[in-house]
Amino acid sequence: MKHPEPATRGSGKIPTHTGLLDRPLDFLVEDHLRECQICAVIDSLATTATLDRTHVLCVLRFLNEELNVHLRDEVEDLFPLLVARCLPEDAIENAITRVRVDHDEALRLLPDVRASLSTCLDTGSALSQEERKVLTRFAGHVRGHLVAENAILLPIARVRLTRADLRTLSRHMRSRRGLPERPETSDAE
Repeated sequence: MKHPEPATRGSGKIPTHTGLLDRPLDFLVEDHLRECQICAVIDSLATTATLDRTHVLCVLRFLNEELNVHLRDEVEDLFPLLVARCLPEDAIENAITRVRVDHDEALRLLPDVRASLSTCLDTGSALSQEERKVLTRFAGHVRGHLVAENAILLPIARVRLTRADLRTLSRHMRSRRGLPERPETSDAE
């Protein structure tokens, strides 16, 4: 029996493929991989003397077009679903609080990250030492919430969320991206 080829994971250069939205937890995993890859680019920008224009554009596109939508997927849908479905022993509120702290700090730094990269892009100037530190702190907070989400929240979500929850999550994620709803299928299909 021949096994199917494993799916190729994203390179981080383009947004997560929307075809995965039918499996919203898998989509979030791939989005997290993309975030990690963007963090690596940010770290590179923070340590190199000359900015690579392509990398700056890639990061700005991610920050301006994808990050907010991804965070809304979690804050508006995934977290409330987890709170509704988890048992007390899951201690989900503690894990969500940890993630929110890193989310909030990353969002607090986000305007400075955008402004620094945009200015460098527009003027051709290098990043200052302080701007480099902000980029590094931003990437650190993004990585911090990714660790908690990947190690705690998503494994619990796979156990606790119902098929109906996953359909709701998928529908909301599709809507947030301006995509049409998928026709409902029965569990037998």
